[in-house]
Amino acid sequence: MTADRTATNSTGPADSARRPYREVTDPHGRVYRIGETDRDILGHSRTLMVYLPWIAMMAISVFEYAYGSAEDTLSHAHGWTQSDTFWILSVWVFFQAGIAFPAGWLRERGVLTARRAMYTGSVMCLMGFLALSHLREVWPAMLGFGVVGGVGSGLVYATCINMVGKWFPERRGARTGFVNGGFAYGSLPFIFIFNYAFDTANYRTVLDLIGVYVLIVVFASAFFFKDPPKNWWPADIDPLTFAGDRRNAVSLAKNPPAVRQFTPREAVRTGMLPLMWVSIVLTAGVSIFGISFQVDYAKEVGFGPLVAASSMGVMAVVNGIGRGVVGWLSDRWGRKTTLVFVIVVLGLAQFGVIWAGEVGSEPLFLIFAFLSGFGGGAFYPLFAALTPDYFGENYNATNYGLVYSGKLVSGLFGGGLGSMVVGAWGYDGAYALAGGVSMAAAALALLLRQPGRSGGRPAPAARPHPAS
Repeated sequence: MTADRTATNSTGPADSARRPYREVTDPHGRVYRIGETDRDILGHSRTLMVYLPWIAMMAISVFEYAYGSAEDTLSHAHGWTQSDTFWILSVWVFFQAGIAFPAGWLRERGVLTARRAMYTGSVMCLMGFLALSHLREVWPAMLGFGVVGGVGSGLVYATCINMVGKWFPERRGARTGFVNGGFAYGSLPFIFIFNYAFDTANYRTVLDLIGVYVLIVVFASAFFFKDPPKNWWPADIDPLTFAGDRRNAVSLAKNPPAVRQFTPREAVRTGMLPLMWVSIVLTAGVSIFGISFQVDYAKEVGFGPLVAASSMGVMAVVNGIGRGVVGWLSDRWGRKTTLVFVIVVLGLAQFGVIWAGEVGSEPLFLIFAFLSGFGGGAFYPLFAALTPDYFGENYNATNYGLVYSGKLVSGLFGGGLGSMVVGAWGYDGAYALAGGVSMAAAALALLLRQPGRSGGRPAPAARPHPAS
């Protein structure tokens, strides 16, 4: 079933040119818009919609992955307790994750464009670092860095991830993983700055400069951001037979497109979106716990500052590279299989960290920091790719916003409540609990099924697509 349409290309030298496209409907009732290339829409290759989000993600990674390395200096400079600093991070995580759904809802209604979301986010990120630098009282700093900075970085994060998913519907795993990886290893220079060149004499200057850096990078990247039309599909791939490049055929066979475009309400009704939400709550909680406490645990068991900093550096690098690797792997293994594997590795790594601490082995500690970093970041791009795989691209900003909002809950027990568990049970007890939670998340991930296909709950009946 096909329907002929035409579209106006408002980008590039031929602004007035009208580009023909067709809408084809598959047996499930899903509509694909084909005929327009990425260059017709953007005026350049869609590859830019991978590299620019990646650069912006690297810029904002300093918020989460380097914060633990700055905690001691911040505590001494402002007179904060360890619990104060980790609750500030927990509030940041809450708002960074929590803004994803309302931002997606506004984007899909045309109120907030991708470019405007990035511009707003860049300014709020700067305000977050200025607050951390200049506000000595805990509550104002929490409001500035945790709330304002969290919302700003969340706007950037959600916009970048959704941009990639929309532009690469046929093989999104590797691209989503690559972009998501920047959110981890982009922090590496700042981890070492905070461990070796950050003290009570220069902390304001360092934090102010970092805020300006984030503002400039994100603002410049945002200038080129643009979403594809609804239902857009690459012109060189037949959406009904998936004929075309063999690599795409392999990925689409392992990760078939959603049977149709699910609204958020419909996605929730399938039961799969709530299951994904619970899984990300548990897994992200373990990941945030590791990010928050690994440096302190290394110092607690007597490892030197180089090992402590290196373990966090290893975690950040492997966390980021692992996201790209599993994205590529999921295009070949399948998204769900790869997700379960990653969560199991994360759980086993928590028990390995305990073992390394008990035997006092620095090399072993770095090995398990490696595995913890791999598992603690690789699940994010898998959920980001799995969401449009299950529910389609048209409502992905909102649907993934709902899934990713699970991180706002996990941020509470991964950081703030994690510090309470450490105080009550010690590091060994806290790490053992984290390992058990991760295994429970892996068991839940085994229950995931694509709605509307064999083995999944039947999808609600598709709504008719009116001609436009």
